[in-house]
Amino acid sequence: MTMMSDVKPALALATLTYAGPAAKWRTEAMRSHATPRLIHITKGQGRITVAGLTNGYGPNNLIFIPAETIYGLEVGPTVFGQIMTLPSITDWPDHPFHLRLRDVAPQKELQGYIEAIERELQPGGDDRAAACHLGLLTIFVERQLQARDPASIDQRRNSAAGKLVARYATLIARDFAADRSVADFATALNVTPTHLTRVCQQTCGRSALKLLNERIHYEACMLLRDTKEPVQDIARRLGFRSAAYFTRSFQEKSGQTPSDFRRTGGAGARI
Repeated sequence: MTMMSDVKPALALATLTYAGPAAKWRTEAMRSHATPRLIHITKGQGRITVAGLTNGYGPNNLIFIPAETIYGLEVGPTVFGQIMTLPSITDWPDHPFHLRLRDVAPQKELQGYIEAIERELQPGGDDRAAACHLGLLTIFVERQLQARDPASIDQRRNSAAGKLVARYATLIARDFAADRSVADFATALNVTPTHLTRVCQQTCGRSALKLLNERIHYEACMLLRDTKEPVQDIARRLGFRSAAYFTRSFQEKSGQTPSDFRRTGGAGARI
C-alpha cells in the first residue's frame, strides 16, 4: 500500500513560518519525501537535522534535502522562509547540502529566482516559465557549490559517525513502517545498538530510537490528518501489532489520542 509520503508532487512553493507550540510536529518530527525539498531561510535562526546530522541555520541559508532523506527543523517565532518541493529530476545532487550565502549579490540573485518561480506558480502563471526559472536556480546552486570555500564544508558528514548515522537514516526512511527495532537496524549496519545510539546522540542529540519513533509518528500524524483511514488500519500500516498499542504510543508522544488528533487537525498536539 502506498504511504502518504510516497505521493510525488510537482513543483510547489510554501511558506515556512512559526505556527505555535501546538504545531511543532509539523516541522520538528523526522519526515522524508519521495521528491527533494529546497529550504530557503530569509529570517531568524534555529537548528535543522538532515540524515541524522544537526546544524544551526540562519538568514540567507539554502538547504537541500534529497528524496527519501529524513529531516526535521526547529522553526521559532522569528523564523521565516520558504520550502520548495522539487519534481523528480536528476539535475540536483543525491546528497544534502547547506549553503550559507554571505554576500549580498548571490543573496539577491537567489531571491530573484525564487520570486520568479512563485509568480509563475500563481493562478495565471505558466508552468513552463516556472520550469525555466527552476533551471536557472539549478545553475545558480551548482555555481555556488563549486565556488564555496572547502573550509566551510561540514566534514562531520564524511566522518565515520556521520556516515553511519546517514546509513541508519536511509534505512529508517525506507523501512520505518516495517516493525523493525533499533537492534534490527543495528544488525543490518553491523554495529551494536549501544554504538548506534551513541553515534546518533553525538551527531544530532537524539537516540537511535527517537529518530525512528519520530519518523513513525510523523507518518501517523499525516495519515490521521489527511485521510479517513480507520485508526486500526493506520496502526497496521505502521507496524504496530494492535490498535491499542498504537493509541497508547501516539498519546504518549502527542498528548492526544489518534481520534482527538484527527478531530482537531493536530492543533493541540505536542512533539
